[in-house]
Amino acid sequence: MKRAKARSMQPALAVGCSWLVLACLLSAMVGATAWGAAARREVANFSLLDLRGANHELYRAEGKVVVLFFTGSGCPIARKSTSTLKELRDAFGGRGVSFWLINTYAGDSTRDAQKEAGELGLFGFPYLRDPRQGVALSLGVQRTAEVVAIETERWEVIYQGALDDRFAEGAEKPKPQAHYLRDALEAHLSGRPVDMARTQARGCRLTFAEVGGDAGVPSYAKDVVPLLKTHCVECHREGAIGPWTMDGHGRVKNYARMIEEVLLTRRMPPWDPDPDFGKFANAHSMTREETQTLQRWVAAGAPRGDGPDPLAEALPPLPDWVMGKPDVVLRLPNPEQIPATGVLEYRHIEIANPFTNEVWVAATDIKPGNRKVVHHAILYVKAQGARDDGTGNGLHFCGWAPGTPPSRYPAGVAKRLPAGAKLTLEMHYTTSGAPETDQTEVAFYLAPGPQPRNVEVRRAEDFHLEVPPGSDEARHSATYAFRKPATLYSLAPHMHVRGKWMRYELLLPDGKRETLLNVPRYDFNWQHGYGLAEPRKVPAGAWLLVTGAFDNSAKNPSNPDPSQRVRFGLQSWDEMFIGFFEAADEPEPGVSTASVTR
Repeated sequence: MKRAKARSMQPALAVGCSWLVLACLLSAMVGATAWGAAARREVANFSLLDLRGANHELYRAEGKVVVLFFTGSGCPIARKSTSTLKELRDAFGGRGVSFWLINTYAGDSTRDAQKEAGELGLFGFPYLRDPRQGVALSLGVQRTAEVVAIETERWEVIYQGALDDRFAEGAEKPKPQAHYLRDALEAHLSGRPVDMARTQARGCRLTFAEVGGDAGVPSYAKDVVPLLKTHCVECHREGAIGPWTMDGHGRVKNYARMIEEVLLTRRMPPWDPDPDFGKFANAHSMTREETQTLQRWVAAGAPRGDGPDPLAEALPPLPDWVMGKPDVVLRLPNPEQIPATGVLEYRHIEIANPFTNEVWVAATDIKPGNRKVVHHAILYVKAQGARDDGTGNGLHFCGWAPGTPPSRYPAGVAKRLPAGAKLTLEMHYTTSGAPETDQTEVAFYLAPGPQPRNVEVRRAEDFHLEVPPGSDEARHSATYAFRKPATLYSLAPHMHVRGKWMRYELLLPDGKRETLLNVPRYDFNWQHGYGLAEPRKVPAGAWLLVTGAFDNSAKNPSNPDPSQRVRFGLQSWDEMFIGFFEAADEPEPGVSTASVTR
């Protein structure tokens, strides 16, 4: 799915599915036990954030069973049910059963959920938010206070419905006579079949997005294809980064269930900052309505419909450069030869500077010549009297890694390239199993002359990493001190394959603390730069605090060896902890631009 806007399961239960209607009729005729076969179904993986902004992924849950309790602020039945939920947690928590609360009211804010969780004493539970309602829709949840119990060996639903029979619409028993969830858990943990695998939930009805018209099934041509073209096709087309092409209905239908899963796990579109912190100019997430449109279409069997296939239409050729024709293109002087196998050291390749005078660069883009082998590329600039960023290579001028977008700066902001500067392109290559070549290019878009603000790539970093073997939450931090007033333009977390999460906070001289960015699930495969929608002015004396954690446990599927103690290093199996950011010092009154930027 689309990068700039961009494990396989059965299609999930959705509102309006014909087999759900049939199941409801059967239930009315022969009783709740008829739901048993429907309940035993494999569920799609999902990822949701809790009230602290931490990520929780279903398929990484520990224990034998995960019980999901769906709730929403203010629902009286959901509120009254929490005491029973606590009793069940106390009774089964030590027997391998986890209990997760999921707020699935689209209009509830994190503050709303925190307020109710505090009132009801629920901070002992993982309390997750599902504002797009994707998980509820996937599981066919229709009401709050509904529970879904999932066993973790085959990820199948063993029970879905009410906690017990205490509540009904407008009625309440002094105490329950039937204990549906308790009985289901006892049976499963004892190795017996669950006799009653489905009951009717009695909470407040959920309101989902109105998509799909009167039939409840979105139209492929009118509803689905426009979303795919907006969010997905740019990457999933011939010659682009996506692993398969969206060139027609048949191909998309093959991947329909996978599309649902990557939506639920937030792997696609690849954009995953915590929405409670910061607004970003290059944000490219999908809305609740868009997500539910795709989910409902997948749940209906991904129907084709009548008429021509809009995805089969020929696409215009991909542009050489997404920001248009550059003023200057720098290129590796010769094709780099990459062997089929082996571990490769970083290559530092000098590129001729095409300028004899000082220039100001208003935008940059880097185009890998061969994405199969280019791990990252960084252009360094060395000039007489200029600072070094601590690497010995000079100043980090611009860079590329998977997910990094082109950089264009606001009016009056540019990067100064001094006269006579030495340019070096750092290339990190990984082998692909066959001999390859690469000739990466760097595009410059020039400003008309000197600009008031010279933006630089800066960093808060920790070279003294110590990640213990087996640790799933090895925390580290780094700081950067602003000695002069400055303006922040973008943030770019960097770790390797054990990176778990990273957060940027601004510590102000008056004692206030502001979260600029929280990335709850760092993904080494998509190293985004987060451009601030509104540049943030920072006073002198402020500090940037970057905190994060590594997952060096066996639970991390990307971990090459959880038995190893990991330290700082250049290769991907080593680790780094760098909070990159772009900032420019404020011009000093009465001082010329040229003297300020040197």
